Amino acid sequence: MRIVVVGEGMIELSRAGAQDWRLGHGGDTLNTAIHLARMGRDVRYVTALGEDPFSATLRHDWAGEGIDTSLIQSDPTRMPGLYAITTDAAGERSFAYWRGQSAARRTLSLPGSDAVLAEVEGADLLLFSLITMAILEPEGQDRLIALAERVRARGGRVAFDGNYRPRLFPDQPTAQAACRRAVAVCDIGLPTLEDETMLEGTRSAEGVQARWQGLGAREVVVKLGAEGCLLASGLVPPPERLSPRDTSGAGDAFNAGYLAARLDGLAPAEAALCGHRLAGWTVMRPGAIPPRDADMPG
Repeated sequence: MRIVVVGEGMIELSRAGAQDWRLGHGGDTLNTAIHLARMGRDVRYVTALGEDPFSATLRHDWAGEGIDTSLIQSDPTRMPGLYAITTDAAGERSFAYWRGQSAARRTLSLPGSDAVLAEVEGADLLLFSLITMAILEPEGQDRLIALAERVRARGGRVAFDGNYRPRLFPDQPTAQAACRRAVAVCDIGLPTLEDETMLEGTRSAEGVQARWQGLGAREVVVKLGAEGCLLASGLVPPPERLSPRDTSGAGDAFNAGYLAARLDGLAPAEAALCGHRLAGWTVMRPGAIPPRDADMPG
């Protein structure tokens, strides 16, 4: 199974309490891609980086996680985005971003984009998010939607995560339009109730599920944080209640566990439990992508 993930991986600065800042990497789709690669999946990441030392380090580190970086383009005029993350005593996180001129914004509008798109058309699974849509230039957004349509036409599946970050869009109507375009071309929709309430004012998981299905999503998994997720068959709670250390990347980890299980042919309810287990492992450790250990779900 060939998995292609499109998005932005950034330089991450993180700290807990009074500790020194730690330099790493992260980003919603990147986090999911790394989890999938750690499970032994064939994962290609599509983005753009610069030609600076930080970009070289990111490429090296992502390849070290098992990601195929051959479709990452280079923009000699730009650098990667940067974000800083802090967590409070309850494990909740807050972010500050510097990504307005990141190389990733030109991911599908650089000169080599046609060749990248041709490679991706044969994917078994294409994954992107609303953040992906937000950071792409208009030309790149159009190309991504057209790519999703071609992947589906060739028998592949498209997964879309409705991660909504208001600051990435000029206004709410623009974000709503971008999200609706993406939902219309996805097979597996991965919205979060909290994001949907901010974006569309929908306050129930059932309402989110109905709205996404009405837009064209064939399979909708509404993520509800500690409560679990809502499937067409009903609510699937996590296996156990946890007291998170760091909630960074929980939804991204859930996506990886769920999608890997679905690609293996597991039913949605079983796949949801796989997603919960990986998300649970993640939130009990610092960082969106904790180092591997013996307790990491396979």
